[in-house]
Amino acid sequence: MPIGERAWHWVTRYLDDVRPSLETRSCSTLFLSVTGGPLAPDVLSRMVSAYVRAGAPDKNGSCHLFRHSTATLMLDAGADVRHVAEMLGHQKLETTMGYTRVSMGKLQEVHSRTHPAEKARGPRSTRQ
Repeated sequence: MPIGERAWHWVTRYLDDVRPSLETRSCSTLFLSVTGGPLAPDVLSRMVSAYVRAGAPDKNGSCHLFRHSTATLMLDAGADVRHVAEMLGHQKLETTMGYTRVSMGKLQEVHSRTHPAEKARGPRSTRQ
């Protein structure tokens, strides 16, 4: 799994500064709970949700929402759907296609740029 430079900085800080104090037994899991074992499946989502609510009480947040948003933004920026599917661990492209949403702005931009009738007209402003 690729990891960006900024994320790698924080992972290495965790591994150097935090994890050694948590290891109470041999564990192959990267992120550990305060008891030294693997995190329960919903712990990170509950933490993310609490942080989002603390910053914006009228908003919801979860790891799944961040995953979904990241995949959508990557696709909007031109990432190949096969690469995004691989990063998400999806076996079928259909799963990735259903998992992501395409923004209306991106659809309008692609339509204006690639549709034969639009290309014949030349550049013009997109409708809102």
